[in-house]
Amino acid sequence: MSDLYPQTDRTTATRYRDRMAYDRPAAHAILDEAYDCSVAFVVDGEPRVLPTLHVRVGDTLYLHGSSGGRMGLTARGDGVPVCVSVTLLDAIVYARSQFHHSANYRSVVVHGVARPVLSAEAKRAAMSALADKIGAGRAAESRPPTKQELAQTAVLALPLEEVSVRSRAGGVKDDEHDLSLPHWAGVLPVGRAFGPPSTAAGVTAAPPAYLPGGGSPWARPVVLEGRHVRLEPLTHAHVDGLLEALADEEVWRYLPLPQARTREQMAAHVADLHERQWTGFQLPWAQVDPVTGTVIGLTSYHDIDPVNRSLGIGHTMVGRRWWRTGVNTEAKLLLLEHAFETLGAEKVFWYTDIRNDRSQRAIARLGATRDGMIRKQRRRPDGTWRDTVVFAMTSEEWPAAAARLRERLAAGGPVTLAKA
Repeated sequence: MSDLYPQTDRTTATRYRDRMAYDRPAAHAILDEAYDCSVAFVVDGEPRVLPTLHVRVGDTLYLHGSSGGRMGLTARGDGVPVCVSVTLLDAIVYARSQFHHSANYRSVVVHGVARPVLSAEAKRAAMSALADKIGAGRAAESRPPTKQELAQTAVLALPLEEVSVRSRAGGVKDDEHDLSLPHWAGVLPVGRAFGPPSTAAGVTAAPPAYLPGGGSPWARPVVLEGRHVRLEPLTHAHVDGLLEALADEEVWRYLPLPQARTREQMAAHVADLHERQWTGFQLPWAQVDPVTGTVIGLTSYHDIDPVNRSLGIGHTMVGRRWWRTGVNTEAKLLLLEHAFETLGAEKVFWYTDIRNDRSQRAIARLGATRDGMIRKQRRRPDGTWRDTVVFAMTSEEWPAAAARLRERLAAGGPVTLAKA
């Protein structure tokens, strides 16, 4: 198969030929990245343009619609002639003259006859591909269509045969006699941003990592398994267990937020942690008993900085009945292993209230070094200012710290929990 689509009368440029191309890989890349798709067709001699969902599978473009809609009805039988446009806007170009204002963009225009997909098996496959386009893996994590839903849905197949790529890149192209004008000129980049997602009422699952724009790779949820504790990506299914395990004022004493005393307050706290996860700032885990499944508490990464390869460990709360057990030591070991050995972190740090002597001693026993103090770093729930002590461990210090932590866990001695 050629890497170029053949030119036809409908795909040959009449002007701005430097913006036109017929490159097959470039067309596929734009179709796969874009979500904005418009399909034009004629009904009773009148033009129609509709927004729709699309997905490319091989050299076929699938369009989604309603079997009772204009496009679905018109396509019955031999199909419907269409012109499909898919566009990615990259920037707005401001020129000194109004005439030379422009945009940087990448687009694909496809001409052809879109025919209905008739077999139930082929239609289900196309709808699964559409689901996976909005999140790789989504088809497997959602209910497939019923027979009735298939009948209500129109899926049209459009062969990618008459295809052109249109694009513009670069800066301002003012005429020479306009260059002395005092007006600002330049390029304003345009980007697409997602999230944070808003979880529907009654949903207990956490937002999946495959959602578009799902934050930093360093904030991707993973399960970390140990003998004393399992760290599970935090979900709304943990709310009731957290409410029960953390129903003790002492657990919240040094945290810079008020105690969640009701289910609604705990659910709101979990939702806030999910939002912080989506921005790449925080990655929360529920701490769970690996044998019974009982929720023990919370912990997280925070201030995640992939560029400088550093992150914090904190927002740790453990139910009082698990204090002075191996839970906290093993949880910290799991988090440190993942940070240094999987993510390749150069530094892991801890923040803790200057009044929390027990936390400072426990963090020091992990092998971290006190780096200093941030005065008036944040407000406490009572309105007073918290001075925050900073501890850190570097990648050079990690091997020795890891050996000591593993030895301590193997010995099975009691430890004091850190609540940073």
